[in-house]
Amino acid sequence: MLIVGSVAPDFTLPSANGDVSLSAFRGKKVILYFYSKDMTGGCTTQAVGYKEVAADLQSLNAVVIGVSKDSVKSHIRFAEKYELPFVLLSDEDLSVIRAYEAWGEKKMYGKPVMGVIRTTYIIDEQGVIVSAEGPVKAATDPQKTLEKVRAL
Repeated sequence: MLIVGSVAPDFTLPSANGDVSLSAFRGKKVILYFYSKDMTGGCTTQAVGYKEVAADLQSLNAVVIGVSKDSVKSHIRFAEKYELPFVLLSDEDLSVIRAYEAWGEKKMYGKPVMGVIRTTYIIDEQGVIVSAEGPVKAATDPQKTLEKVRAL
């Protein structure tokens, strides 16, 4: 995990609407969440959960950005199918996932595998990490994140 109080590393990744840089969101709170795969059970639950709290987060001057190693094409299908109102970024070479320490060993069906660790950061308007959580639970992460943003 990156350290709370440190400046969030800037990055630029592709999205359905072109390249997106974290620094473009200065002046807003950013919920940056890392997930493993589009269209899978837990990742869909988490994304739909963020969809359900998106209006509340927007009213608090916050945006949601999801990052996985899936392609932009996969993200487009995922976002369209579930009508996701936030940005999904493609990190196929894992550079940002690794920079945010969201890659590591985890268990899948009881066996250790390397993969994306479900991780959520809250970054303030100046680009400073104010919350870092992982691994988070897909079903409860969006609501817990909303509560944290409300408390800021």
